[in-house]
Amino acid sequence: MEELGPVAWPPEPIRTERLVLREPEARDRAAFIELLASPEVHTYLGGPRPREELEREMPEAPGRRPGSFVVDLDGSMIGQVLLRRATEHHRPAAAGKVELGYLFLPRAWGFGYAAEACAAALGRLAGALPGEPVVLTTQTANLGSMRLAAKLGFTEVERYVAWGAEQWLGMRSPGDHGQRR
Repeated sequence: MEELGPVAWPPEPIRTERLVLREPEARDRAAFIELLASPEVHTYLGGPRPREELEREMPEAPGRRPGSFVVDLDGSMIGQVLLRRATEHHRPAAAGKVELGYLFLPRAWGFGYAAEACAAALGRLAGALPGEPVVLTTQTANLGSMRLAAKLGFTEVERYVAWGAEQWLGMRSPGDHGQRR
């Protein structure tokens, strides 16, 4: 896994009580388009991409790259979890650290799937790269993401303004593996 160091990729699927985190497949293409074109999903992410553009440009097996997991519920994609190295365009406090990202279809909101999937991905990361801190960035206005960050054990590092809105950068330190309620 070139982006995260010496982690085997593609990964074995991660199974939770209700979900499977797996590598993207061709059957996920329509769900990826729906996810990226959704105005609700992209409220705090700069807006959706045009569906026509996505239909034209989306590869047959979308998102196949190290650190990208499809979140599968009963055989259908409901979201995506990403683990990648934060780059120079991120805040100095985040650069070089693993960053957690996630997107879920609106129909999957409110059932705890994001917390379950992110906790499972963080658990796999902790097993593969022990002691690795993880960062997460979200808009402070995104109350659902702020609650999820706290539940997963992220604590505030800083707030800053970018893209015309207040952003929140949190970090989950090594050894902080328990979910908070």
